[in-house]
Amino acid sequence: MKRGRRREQAGTRRAPTVAARAAETRAALISAARRLFVEKGYFATGTEEIVAAAGVGTRGALYHHFEDKRALFLAVFELVEENLIAAAGDIAPVGGAFEVLRGGLLGFLDASLTPEVQRVLLIDGPAVLGWQEWRELEERFGLGIIRSLLELAVSDGTLPPQPIDALAHVLLAAVDEAALFIANAEDKHVAKEQVVGAVDRLLRGLATPAE
Repeated sequence: MKRGRRREQAGTRRAPTVAARAAETRAALISAARRLFVEKGYFATGTEEIVAAAGVGTRGALYHHFEDKRALFLAVFELVEENLIAAAGDIAPVGGAFEVLRGGLLGFLDASLTPEVQRVLLIDGPAVLGWQEWRELEERFGLGIIRSLLELAVSDGTLPPQPIDALAHVLLAAVDEAALFIANAEDKHVAKEQVVGAVDRLLRGLATPAE
């Protein structure tokens, strides 16, 4: 009886270790793939390179955690989106909910100049995942935040009452197209200044006029 309990206890102690190692391997693969996808692009990066950079041994480790390279790219894409949203959440709420929304959307356009956002989200994202899935992911990550901030802006009076769902979709489409314009422009800095000005004028036109 005691030996059986000891074996059960040992198995219980080993389980978290195995789970922890699996989590570490998965994280290492995502981290290595993220760096390589940004540096070389998805299509120029081989799975052997990712495995070597992650230090996880063989490609078997990669395929244990991900169905294929595309599935690994999706994990990287989602992580970059989550980091971008977390960064936007750090914006101090100055001037009401509408100013927070404005700061977040313009901040996304600023971030579209970074190699990571450009390569993973804006250039390789639509090409690897397909336009439909890319748009669905953009909606999943961005639409809810835009909608909730619009609702708060109406509540605090910084935005006139109006159909929130329709406006949220319009704003998401506007900033996505603006970011793609920047990513594919020859002079990305000039393109960014142009679209930031255009989007800012659009947003300021929506706000409740100051009394």
